[in-house]
Amino acid sequence: MSISASTAAPTSRKRAVNLSLNGGLVAQAKAYTNNLSATMEALLADYVTQQQQTRLARQKLADACVSDWNAVHAKLGSFADAHSTL
Repeated sequence: MSISASTAAPTSRKRAVNLSLNGGLVAQAKAYTNNLSATMEALLADYVTQQQQTRLARQKLADACVSDWNAVHAKLGSFADAHSTL
């Protein structure tokens, strides 16, 4: 079970972290927000949620592929069965 970043963020303790960011970009961002930490946290939460959704979509695709392959194998068997030396 995964917890989305937006769910975990309000209940999680905050801690200081060190980041290396482009100084010019930080200066520009400060023109749009008076709380850069909160803005970065919101953007990071969105990024984590997007990555979780992408991973879940890939897993669902892989699961569907495996299911389809298993159905083919159950119906037709394996092409290697005809070449078995056992």
